[in-house]
Amino acid sequence: MSDRHLAYWPEAVPQHLWVPETNLYRNVEVSAMRFPDKPFLIFYDTAITFAEFQRETERLAGYLERECGVRPGDRVLLYMQNSPQFMLGFYAILRANAVVVPVNPMNLTNELEHYVSDSRAKVALVSQELYPRMKPLVGQGLDRLVVAAYSDYLRVPTDLPVPEFVAAPRAAITDVGVTLWVDALAANLAPGPLTAGPDDLCVMPYTSGTTGHPKGCMHTHRTTMVNTVSGGVWRRVNQGAVGMAVLPLFHVTGMQASMNGPPYTAPTIVLLPRWDRDAAARCVERYRVTGLGLITAMVIDFLGNPKLDSYDLSSLRGIGGGGAAMPKAVAEELERRFGMKYGEGYGMSETMAATHMNPPGRSKEQCLGIPAFDVDARVVDPQTLQELPPGETGEIIVHGPQVMVGYWNNPQATEDAFVEIDGKRFLRTGDLAQTDEEGYFFFVDRLKRMINAAGFKVWPAEVEAMLYRHPAIQEACVIAARDPRRGETVKAAIVLRREFVGKITEQELVDWAHENMAAYKSPRVVEFVESLPKSGTGKVMWRDLQERGNRAHAAGPDRAAAHWPGRGP
Repeated sequence: MSDRHLAYWPEAVPQHLWVPETNLYRNVEVSAMRFPDKPFLIFYDTAITFAEFQRETERLAGYLERECGVRPGDRVLLYMQNSPQFMLGFYAILRANAVVVPVNPMNLTNELEHYVSDSRAKVALVSQELYPRMKPLVGQGLDRLVVAAYSDYLRVPTDLPVPEFVAAPRAAITDVGVTLWVDALAANLAPGPLTAGPDDLCVMPYTSGTTGHPKGCMHTHRTTMVNTVSGGVWRRVNQGAVGMAVLPLFHVTGMQASMNGPPYTAPTIVLLPRWDRDAAARCVERYRVTGLGLITAMVIDFLGNPKLDSYDLSSLRGIGGGGAAMPKAVAEELERRFGMKYGEGYGMSETMAATHMNPPGRSKEQCLGIPAFDVDARVVDPQTLQELPPGETGEIIVHGPQVMVGYWNNPQATEDAFVEIDGKRFLRTGDLAQTDEEGYFFFVDRLKRMINAAGFKVWPAEVEAMLYRHPAIQEACVIAARDPRRGETVKAAIVLRREFVGKITEQELVDWAHENMAAYKSPRVVEFVESLPKSGTGKVMWRDLQERGNRAHAAGPDRAAAHWPGRGP
C-alpha cells in the first residue's frame, strides 16, 4: 500500500483510530447518562431527549425478549421509513442482544420473502403504512410483528409540512401475531442483561449480487463501531453540532452518519422521513443545522430550489455524501453559493459505510478521497492482483477494521469476495478506480454488473429474476440507461413469448414491474426485441447490449432503436 496520502491527512486528526470494544448500545447508555435532558432527536418540532430515547429502547427490548421470544443472536427485521421508531427499534433490537436486519421500505412482499427465509427472522418491527406488505408473511416464517404509527411521535403542533403517511392516525390492528408499538411500550417490561460483546453480530444489511438474491453482510459490534466513531473524529463533530437525518437509515451511509454516530458524539439530529428540499431548508434555518449528509441527487434538487435564497442557511458548515459522482458544475455551484466543497466518500454495505473520505479543507472534485483510519486500500490488476501505479485503472481492494465478517449463510460468496495478499484479508469491491500522485482515489467504472440509480444499487440479475414471473416474458436482459436526474436508470430488453406478441405493450410491462418490485429497481424503460445477443455457450452478452445502449444515447433518441437487436430505425 502506498502512503502518499498521509501527507494530506487532516490536521490534528490521529492516523490510528481507537474504537470502544463494547456493544454499540453502550453509546446510548453513556450519552443518556451524560446528557439526559439534551435533545437527541427532533421530529417535526417534537424533541426526544437522550434519556427518553434510552428508556423507550429498554422497554421495547423487554417486550421483544419477554413477549416475542427474541433470544441472543436472533435476527429481527426492521422495516420502516426514517422515523423515531426506526432508531428506537434499531437500538431496542441491540439491547435485546439480537441482530438488526434493516430492510429497504421500497421492497414489496415478494422481495420480503427472501429476507425472512434467508435471515430466518421470526420477529419484525414494521410501520403501519408498510404493514400490508408484511402481513402475508405472518405464519409463513414470521411469528410476531410490532407495528408502529409515525404520528405517535407528533407530540407538539408544527407548521412544517408533514407528509400524509406520517400524519396518519394510529390504526387499530387486531390481527393475530400483531402488537401495536404503543402497547409494547405500555407493557413496561425490563430486558435482561446486555451480554452481546464486540465480536457478536450486530447488524446485517443486505446487498444484492450477481446471483440475483440479496446477501446479508455480517457486521459485528466491532466492525460497526469503527465508522460509528470515524466520521465524527474525521470531521471533528462534537455535542454542539446539529445534523439532519434525511438519507435512508436502512442504508449504511445514513445508518452510520445519522443514527449510529450521534449517540457516540452527542449532537442533536433533526429527522425527516423523506427528502423534501423546502422542509430541509426550513429545518436548517430553525434548528441551525451545521452539517448535511446528502447524495448527489439531493444536492442538485436543493440548489435548484427557487426559494433557497429566502432561507437563512448561514449555520451550515459542511455538506457531504456519496452514492454517485458529483457533477463538476454542481460542485462549483455549491462552492459559489455556500463557500464549501462537497465532501465525497466511498464505501459499501460490506464495509459498513466509508473506507475512503476526502480530507476536510483539501477535498478533490469527483474523487472518492483517501483511505481512512487503518485502511489498506489498493488499486490492483483484477487478474493478477498486482498493485498498479498512479494513473492506471484497476480494481479497488480494501483491508480494514470495518470490513464485514462475511456473507450470512453463504460461504461460497464469502470465499469469492476475499483474497489474501501480504498476509492480509482484502475485500474485492468490484469497483474500478485510479489513484493520483497524491494517493487520492478516483472512481472509473464497475467491474461487477450493477446499476447505480440515484445512489441505489440495482443488480440486473435480481430484476431479471422478477421479470421472468410475468407470463409474457420469454427472455429478459437488464442494463443501465442514462438518466439526466438519476444518473442511471433501469432498462430492460424483453423477448416476448410468441403468443403475446402484439397483445401487450412496453408500457404495460413497465407498469407491471412497478407494481411488483421496489420503485428504484423497477425498469423505467422497456424495449421489445426479437432476440438477445448470446455467446457460444448460450450466455446473454449483456455487455454487448450495454454498449449498444451507450452508443444509442450518444447518437440521440431518434437513432436509439437502430442499436437494439431486431429493431429497425
